[in-house]
Amino acid sequence: MSDLGLFLIIIISLAIWITVSKETTKASGDISRPKLLTLLTAGSISTIILVITLVQS
Repeated sequence: MSDLGLFLIIIISLAIWITVSKETTKASGDISRPKLLTLLTAGSISTIILVITLVQS
């Protein structure tokens, strides 16, 4: 994977995890569970992609 592609995945993953942390600090009645589940799934997948890419290089 090119350096630019890796950089973009890092930035996207960072933005996802920041959004997850903001969502989890809301009051329990305001948390959107489908949104949180989607963000957690996307964050986990992007993190797995990053780990695999960095281990291979």
